[in-house]
Amino acid sequence: MAENTMKLEVITPERSFYTGDVTFVELNTTEGEVGIYARHIPMTMIIAPGVLTITEEDGTKKKAALLKGFVEVTETTMSILAEVAEWPEDIDVERAKKAEERARKRLEAKSADIDIARAELALKRALVRKGLKA
Repeated sequence: MAENTMKLEVITPERSFYTGDVTFVELNTTEGEVGIYARHIPMTMIIAPGVLTITEEDGTKKKAALLKGFVEVTETTMSILAEVAEWPEDIDVERAKKAEERARKRLEAKSADIDIARAELALKRALVRKGLKA
């Protein structure tokens, strides 16, 4: 591993989603969008729905939908424990569109029995998936 790289591992309940040496990783957290280089200060963060951008050693950028989880950063490693991580080719656009429609209807209904935070999160997840496929 070169000095300007770190080991990235993205794990979901179903599989090891990604493992490799990378130079830069961008993702959304509950605190906002972050970019992490090797030798970053150690930290942990909660993931928010968004696009995970991985820059590999050769400059290749890979993008994936990252919807929920935790990230741990050390000086030489970054571990992402994700509830859901999807490559663009794995995303079902029709399913994402239907999820977006359901979430929008729930939010527009403004019913007292609707969990607004849950509907907003469902909408964000659907928009991330659709945006990554566009």
